[in-house]
Amino acid sequence: MTIKLIIFLAILFAAALGGTFYAFKQEENKMKQYEEEGDTIEDQLRRSHEYESSSLKSNVPLQLVIYGITIAVSLIVFAFYVF
Repeated sequence: MTIKLIIFLAILFAAALGGTFYAFKQEENKMKQYEEEGDTIEDQLRRSHEYESSSLKSNVPLQLVIYGITIAVSLIVFAFYVF
């Protein structure tokens, strides 16, 4: 049971890490697109303000869901292991 639990938690951790890197890669691709299109100071300032307002509405909830599911499933598996 211990080896199965460790393997399951490792897979769960890898999935959470993969989700985090996926979100990071999306933002990185946006930055490359902006650089290719030609970027002005005004565009950067506008995007900065948009990002500050939209980040709390999109990125933070996504991260909370990813880590919330990971922690919940880990605790459930740990509860099965203990009992």
